[in-house]
Amino acid sequence: MSVLKKPLITEKSTAHSEKLGQYGFLVEKTASKPEIIKAIEKMYAVNVTGISTMVYAGKAKSRFTKKGLFEGKKPSYKKAFVTLKEGQSIDFFQNI
Repeated sequence: MSVLKKPLITEKSTAHSEKLGQYGFLVEKTASKPEIIKAIEKMYAVNVTGISTMVYAGKAKSRFTKKGLFEGKKPSYKKAFVTLKEGQSIDFFQNI
């Protein structure tokens, strides 16, 4: 099972990658920082100099329909932002 789920491709994460050399990923909640660094370096052939991780709790959601009120919960998740060595980059769209 892979530690990395998918890259974060949003306006904010794209701005971070262009200005600061930081790239965002959704990762397994049980993954540690050394495991994440090892997986990114292996998959993208880059050198990671720093990492920040954040765990987000799932939010309660509800909606009204013709059949009444439906309540549920969005899943919790973990994000990791990694800083790469100067001059290196990751192209998420190279295999498309």
